[in-house]
Amino acid sequence: MNQLREAVELVDGVLGPTAIGAYLHGSSVLGGLRPASDIDLLVLSRRSMDERERHALLGGLLGISGPADGSLRPVELTVVVQSEIRPWRFPPTGDFLYGEWLRDAFEAGGVPRPEPMPDLALLLTAVLAGDRPLIGPRPARVIDPVPHEDLVRASTAGIPGLLDDLEDDTRNVVLTLARVWTTLATGEIVPKNTAADWALDRLPPEHRPVLEHARNLYLDHRYSEETWSDELRARVGPHTEKVLSEIDRLQQEKP
Repeated sequence: MNQLREAVELVDGVLGPTAIGAYLHGSSVLGGLRPASDIDLLVLSRRSMDERERHALLGGLLGISGPADGSLRPVELTVVVQSEIRPWRFPPTGDFLYGEWLRDAFEAGGVPRPEPMPDLALLLTAVLAGDRPLIGPRPARVIDPVPHEDLVRASTAGIPGLLDDLEDDTRNVVLTLARVWTTLATGEIVPKNTAADWALDRLPPEHRPVLEHARNLYLDHRYSEETWSDELRARVGPHTEKVLSEIDRLQQEKP
């Protein structure tokens, strides 16, 4: 995959020996890239990036990555300094985050800065499960497991932001909520379509069509990115309320 090779070469060229390792995670590791999948990378670093490195890495990623509806796949790349996660504390701080949803801000002059990233708990867990080093040692040698209670906290921390995007990014939000539900119930991080299958088995029949359609949009390139009938749109709200009630129930059950 040219984009993956270019991204690894970019990281190596910008950070060199500062990078402890670069790790592939997400759909490409857990179940295979889907039409709407990003290329997900984690870079573990020995120190925080300086200004030159931030601009160089950002500039390279703007050229390598592309929007989901184009010829290039979106690249999501996170850099974290090892001392920020070892010893572990919550929420961890990420040093650099690139994603296509941030492109407009970056093209307007923004540069990724260190910030708290609760969902790094999920990302690190996925990296350990995927065990796919591209540069450096296997992840279990340099990354400690995340405690289950922090995995739960990270899973639910992003729900308010997800709900804000429900109307404009329905497919992704519906699938992500299914994955939150799955993670809380099983302690595992699985691909979105696997989470959808798990949730569909546990939903009442009236709440299944929304998730079934979101799964189809994710899996099949013949479907448009956001094609929803008026009938399905009307069901999104009740479906979301049902899944949120299940998530809340699991949270209440935790000691």
